[in-house]
Amino acid sequence: MSNSDRRQFMKKTTALVAVSLALGLPIGINSAVAADFPTATVNTTGLAVDDTTVKVGILHSATGTMAISETGSIQAEKLAIAQINEMGGVLGRKIEVIQEDGASDWPTFAEKSKKLLENDKVATVFGCWTSASRKAALPVFEKDNGLLFYPTFYEGLEQSKNVFYTGQEATQQILAGLDWIAKEKKAKTFYLIGSDYIWPRTSMKIARKHIEQHLGGTVVGEEYIALGDTQFGSVINKIKLKKPDVIYAAVVGGSNVAWFKQLNAAGLNAKKQNMLTISVTEDEVLGIGGENLEGFYSAMKYFQSLKNPNNEKFVADFKKAYGDNAVIGDVTQAAYLGPWLWKAAVERAGSFDVDKAVVALPGYELTTAPEGYVKVDPNHHLHSKLRIGQWRKDGQADVVYESDLIAPDPFPKGYQ
Repeated sequence: MSNSDRRQFMKKTTALVAVSLALGLPIGINSAVAADFPTATVNTTGLAVDDTTVKVGILHSATGTMAISETGSIQAEKLAIAQINEMGGVLGRKIEVIQEDGASDWPTFAEKSKKLLENDKVATVFGCWTSASRKAALPVFEKDNGLLFYPTFYEGLEQSKNVFYTGQEATQQILAGLDWIAKEKKAKTFYLIGSDYIWPRTSMKIARKHIEQHLGGTVVGEEYIALGDTQFGSVINKIKLKKPDVIYAAVVGGSNVAWFKQLNAAGLNAKKQNMLTISVTEDEVLGIGGENLEGFYSAMKYFQSLKNPNNEKFVADFKKAYGDNAVIGDVTQAAYLGPWLWKAAVERAGSFDVDKAVVALPGYELTTAPEGYVKVDPNHHLHSKLRIGQWRKDGQADVVYESDLIAPDPFPKGYQ
């Protein structure tokens, strides 16, 4: 698209927005504006885009041990896509979803990514959850020049032209969270526990460095449990022996249910033990049961209980779509941002072509995010806040701390 074409597009889009607002209508790009962007112009790389539709992929674990965590992401992405379609779609084209199941198996994520990009020719994919699934899929996206919106908080130490990371990286979640609990609880000794794959291990490596080198604390134990394992008796006995000021946890998926229930049964509840977890959101609490982690803390950028107009609308829309008992966790909210950010990238570029959309998105400010204001950094991560939530028996969290906006730094000096 030439600069002249882009100026004309923005002029017409601005006029449409003004008219829509005046009439109280949803803001979108209608067919009249879309007619100025013929398929041959907005799709020059053979993507699944025609005059009326554009195909995208959703790739999460709908089955297996990670389904407890990833189902919310599927729901949020579908909700955002439905809302975008109601507004007229993207460049006047309705979004059609091709959904694949990663099945909590990392090679399957690579296989399904290849199918979506090479066979289905999707314009983008919203997907993955664990770092292991993302690492398995990443070479496929880079080889095929696909575009992935990845929603999960993760360990950082990665930046790809082909990925936008809508969750937090380590400096935004791990370092800020440890700073808070060390100060708030005067904590000096920490016991680290996580599931046994790349994200918990890398996160705990970063956490250990921060505890020892910046907080003057001591790590008195470090354990990793196989993904999906439900036997925590041995670890719990070690924790009781060490008596740490804080358990710092990154147990994921279905293992969380057994972990918290067995802790509670062993008498290690919040009245006797501090815990800060970086892997438990409202989605996991639904399976764990609020009574099993009441009083413990999570470090996240989003909690369902956040009080702001954006979030109140989002929660109402989500429950309308999925039922009054539906809950919304941090990754679910970050997943919801993906389709909206992709829409912005395409419309700013005036093209579905990946290379054009990728360069158009950095610098974009999203003011309608349920978590509040976010901004896309040139490193493809988001500027966002950290919040500490203390879990209640009803499965919701009271936000007890909120940071200032934190710029993303996926390669922090001294932590690599």
